Amino acid sequence: MNLTRTAYGTWNGGKFMHFGEMLDDERYIALIRSAFDKGVRTFMTADAYGAGRADSMLGQALQGLPRDEYCLVGLVGHDFYTGLRAGSKGYPRFTDAGLHSPDKYADYLTMATEKCLERCGATKFDCLMLHNPDTTGYTSEDVWNGLSALKDRGLTDRLGIAPGPANGFTLDMIDCFERFGDRMDWAMIILNPFEPWPGQHVLAAAKKHNVDLLARVVDYGGLFHDDVKPGHKFRDGDHRAFRPAGWVEHGNEKIEKIRPIADKHGLSMIQLACLWTLANDPVKSVVPTLIQEAGEGARSIESKLDDLASLPAENPLTAEEVETIRQIGDNTGCMTLKGASQRHAGQEPRADEWPMRPDLLDLATRWSLGTSW
Repeated sequence: MNLTRTAYGTWNGGKFMHFGEMLDDERYIALIRSAFDKGVRTFMTADAYGAGRADSMLGQALQGLPRDEYCLVGLVGHDFYTGLRAGSKGYPRFTDAGLHSPDKYADYLTMATEKCLERCGATKFDCLMLHNPDTTGYTSEDVWNGLSALKDRGLTDRLGIAPGPANGFTLDMIDCFERFGDRMDWAMIILNPFEPWPGQHVLAAAKKHNVDLLARVVDYGGLFHDDVKPGHKFRDGDHRAFRPAGWVEHGNEKIEKIRPIADKHGLSMIQLACLWTLANDPVKSVVPTLIQEAGEGARSIESKLDDLASLPAENPLTAEEVETIRQIGDNTGCMTLKGASQRHAGQEPRADEWPMRPDLLDLATRWSLGTSW
C-alpha cells in the first residue's frame, strides 16, 4: 500500500519528541487505533525514537488490524545500538566514521531494518526512509546500494529519504535526487503555509525525478491547530521554545489574514494548512504533528485528529488562493539552514552541517537557486 494523503507519526502526543503534554501509554495507543478507525491509513515510525520503543508501541496499536489496509513507513539511520547519545543532538548516524566503514553500511541497514520490523510486528515496510542523513547518506553509493538490497530482499516495497531534524538540506536533496532518484520513491520535507522556504525549492527537482513528497510540520509548530495564542506558555523542554521570540504572535497575525479563506471553504485552520501544502505538486501526503497543549483551554488531541481525518477529498483552494497564502506566509531567509553551506568552509563536516562543494553550487545555478546558500 502506498502512502495516503494523510499520515500519522509516532512523534505525536509528545511521547518521543517534546511537544506539549506527554500522553500516557494507554491514551497514546488509543489515539493510533482511533486514527486507523477514522481513516488515516499511513503510519510512520523512526527506530531512534525511544531507542525502539516507538516501533513497539506502534506495533501494539496496529496489532490485529488488516495489514493490507494501512501503509507502514519506517525510518532508520541513527545508530542507537552501538553509538552513544549526544544529549539533545540524539544518536549518531550509522555513517559516522567511528562506527561503521562503508563496506559495513549494508550490514547495518539490514540489521536495523529487521529489528525495526520485528518491533512493529511486521514482515516488511511499505516504504523505508533514510532518516536524517549526513553528507555521506546523501552521496554514498554504498548507502544506496544497501538500501536497494533491502528492497530486493522484500523488506520494503519503496525507498525514500527523510532529511532533518532541522530545516534546509535543499541542495543536498536535489543532488540526491539526481544521483539516486531512480531508486527513490518518496522524500520528506518541511512545508506549510508559513514555511514555504526553502522546501519550495525542491519541488521541481522531485517532480522531474518522479519522487513523491511527504510534508511534515504542516501545523507550523501547532499554530494551525488554533490553540496556541499570543502569550502561550510552553513547558520546559518543549522544542518550540527554541524558536525565535515573537514567532507565536507574528504567526497568529498571519493566521488572521488567511482565516477568511478557510471560512469561505468551511475548513479548520489545520485543514487549510494541509490542503495548501497538498496543492504544491508533487506533495502527495501530509503528516502534521498532533499536540496536546498544556493548560485548561487547550483543545484535546483527539479533536485535532478529527480535523486531520476529515480532510476533504477534493481540494477547494484556487490557484489564486494558494498564491495569496504563499505570499502572506513567505519566510525567505528567516533562518540559518542546515546541510551544505559556504559558512562552513574550511571546517570538518558535522552531523547536520558541512562545507559547500563546487558541484552543489553548479547545481544551484542549474536550478536557478542562486549561489548564496
